[in-house]
Formats: sequence, structure tokens, C-alpha cells
Amino acid sequence: MRHTWRWFGPVDRVSVQDAAQAGAQGIVSALHHIPTGAVWPVAEIEKRQREVREGGLEWEVVESVPVSESIKTQTGPWREHLANWQETLRRLSAAGIRTVCYNFMPVLDWTRTDLRWTARHGAKAMRFDRIDFAAFDLHLLQRPGALDDYDEATREQAARRFGEMTEERRLALSRNIGAGLPGSADGYSLPQLHEHLQTYSGIGREKLQRHLVDFLAEVTPVAERVGINICAHPDDPPWALLGLPRILSTAEDYAFMLSEVDSPANGVTFCTGSLGALAANDLPAMARQFAPRIHFVHLRNVRREEERTPCSFYEDEHLEGGTDMVAVIAELLKEEQRRRAEGREDHQIPMRPDHGQEILDDLTRGAQPGYPAIGRLKGLAELRGIERALSHPIYGRVLSKRS
Repeated sequence: MRHTWRWFGPVDRVSVQDAAQAGAQGIVSALHHIPTGAVWPVAEIEKRQREVREGGLEWEVVESVPVSESIKTQTGPWREHLANWQETLRRLSAAGIRTVCYNFMPVLDWTRTDLRWTARHGAKAMRFDRIDFAAFDLHLLQRPGALDDYDEATREQAARRFGEMTEERRLALSRNIGAGLPGSADGYSLPQLHEHLQTYSGIGREKLQRHLVDFLAEVTPVAERVGINICAHPDDPPWALLGLPRILSTAEDYAFMLSEVDSPANGVTFCTGSLGALAANDLPAMARQFAPRIHFVHLRNVRREEERTPCSFYEDEHLEGGTDMVAVIAELLKEEQRRRAEGREDHQIPMRPDHGQEILDDLTRGAQPGYPAIGRLKGLAELRGIERALSHPIYGRVLSKRS
């Protein structure tokens, strides 16, 4: 696989040179300062490329070109935003970039109740606590209809939890849940979140799926023509939140998306952490099922604290948690081997060590939550070790026989 590293630009406390020293071969980045829905200026794309090259690497994957809420709801200037998304693809292709990740999560991107929860050995990790989230929904946001989304036991626990919270914790919970895309300065206040939720009134799961297919029907032909693979990131967490539908959470969801717009350019960002939070998802089987259409991989692990949906979970170390990372990587390596035999130019799949626990000097560096230097270095080293072992001409065969 191609070992990449997410970098948030010059504001990132972890530099491109740090990434290179950690073993990264390429950079994953985006222009977070460009307003959602606007065309990415050529000058800004070229500037980011120069910034990455100054650190000794190349900008290889875009994560993400945001899909506006107007496109998702097909309201307001959504057709203009769609045309701008297409033009951004053309400009990125002209700059030599061949992989573009996006997501179709309504209103909220990845959602956590804690950004720096203390793990068993003092490391800091991101966490989703379903009772804290219910307390936010029921007692801070006070969303109309929220009571119907929780069972009686959860409502009672949420009321107790909310009553025990300090004002500081309540404010932190609102900030954490209302945060925008990673790397952006956007976020939602409670009134703004209410307003955005109302824009999805009347948009259920099937309608949002249709809007995704409509979006892909327009952008995929452009991606094909300019030689870019676009890849949809799964919902995180993979279940409905705040009454909003989620449509990229399971194998069935991805099978629908890929069959409706059946093009090699239309593919999957295979995120083992997002998908791994849902106990019903069989990650090795999903990697095998969607292998030809996996264009980008996020390797991370989560520890489900209860076997129910939704559940509380936290970001575990890369080789811990509920996902059999060895089995997943084995499936990805098989796909790379198959692609090489076919002569595919995209035979090497870009992956990055996603998230990571803050350990050692990370604890005082103050990096973007979920994106520490040493925690990701550790994760990348472990993942590279698995890949090297499975790729070995002798030991790889031994391991495959044992599995």
C-alpha cells in the first residue's frame, strides 16, 4: 500500500517533515479555508503543493472536497455548488492529484462526545459516549421529537448524567458535538444546529440516498474523464444521529451506491474505524466484497464498550479494538496483487494511519484532536509491520495458511 499521512496545512502542529520521519510516503490534505461550495482556486492548490514539497513529500490524496448541505438537500444554490465541485475535480486533476475523498453525512461530520478522553494507560483518545450524546440531544439541544429516539432506560440514564454534569462539561459537550469538518474553523452553536436540522425536515433515508446517487451521476463522469478516483467515506458513527438519516454505514449501503453509479471511478474510502463501530459489520468480508472499488483506506481501530447499536466506543490502539487488522490488510494486499496482474495504474492503494491516541510528547504538543504525531507514528509502524510480514515470500505464505 501507499503510506500517506493527513496534514492540515501550515497551521498543523505536526509538520510534513514529521510525517516523512514517521515513514509516510505522501500527504493527504485539503483546502479547509475555502468556503464549502466554492471552486478551489488554482493558485491555492499550487500553494498547498509547494507547502507539502517543502517538507519533502507530495500531496497525493485530497480529503476532503466538502459536499455542501445544499447539494445534500437539493435546495438553494445546489446546482451551482455541483458545478463548482466538478470544476474543482478538473483543477485537481490538472495538478496531478488522482484520489479525492468526500462524505455525505448530513449536518455533522464525525461525531464524538470526548476529544481527549483518558485511556487505561494515560493516553488521550477520542470517545463517543451514547449516554452523554443522549443527554446533549434531550437536555441541551432539546430537539423536538428526540424523546421518541431513545428507550426509557437511556432517557433515565441521560437525565441522571445531565444532572451530574458541571457547566464546563456541558459547554465542552456542545462544542465537541457541534464541531465541523476536521481542520476547519466551522462549527455549530445550538441555535445554528437547530436551524440546520430543520433543513432536513422531510428528507428521510431513501430520499438522501437518491440525492447521493444524483450527485454521483453528475460528478462521476467528470472524474472518469479527468482520471480521478472519488471515494465516499462512511458515516461516523454508523447510525442515525439527531433524527438525521445515515446512508453509508453498512455493506448494503455501499453495494447500493456502487450499483446505482457503476463506474470504476466511483468508489469507497474504506475506514475500519467508522465501520468498525457497528458490531454487525464484518470488516474483512467488506474489504473482500468491495476490493476492486476501494480507492483509499483509513486504518484505525475502535473498542466497542457494549454490543448494542448505538453503542459507546473509543479510539483504541491500531492493533487493538474490535477489528482484525491483520485480516483486513491481507484482503487489501490480495487486491493490490490482483490489480498488478491486470496492469491497473492504481494498483497501489493509498492508506493512512487514521487518528491515533495521544502518547508521550503528544500530550503537550496540542495537535488537532485525533491526529497526534507519535500516536500515528506508532500506528503506522505497526501497520507497516503487518504489511511487510504478509508480503514476505516465505512468512506471508505461512501466515495465510494459519489464517
